[in-house]
Amino acid sequence: MVKTHRDLQIWQKSMDLVTKVYKEVENFPDYEKFGLTSQIRRSSVSIPANIAEGFGRRSKKEFRRFLNISMGSLFEIQTELEVSYNLEYLDKDTFEQLYEDTREIERMISSFISTL
Repeated sequence: MVKTHRDLQIWQKSMDLVTKVYKEVENFPDYEKFGLTSQIRRSSVSIPANIAEGFGRRSKKEFRRFLNISMGSLFEIQTELEVSYNLEYLDKDTFEQLYEDTREIERMISSFISTL
């Protein structure tokens, strides 16, 4: 039974993604601190934050709206990860793992939206 947003698997998976992303961007060049590093962090945190906020609204319509916002942040981070890979800030294995994590969350959010 789901009592809080923390019980949602999509929230848990997206929190795991935030942790992984934060650890990886620590290795980005210092000159990206206020650029790509900051943007990736913000978009990654936005995913579980919007899931939590939508859950807290106690309305299916509002929850769907916030899940769609999370999906937008997910597409944003997918793009930022690809930019990071293209700039060689991420190696191929790391990029592929993080990207697959985002794809899994994308499928989960999409499915969850359909059930609401």
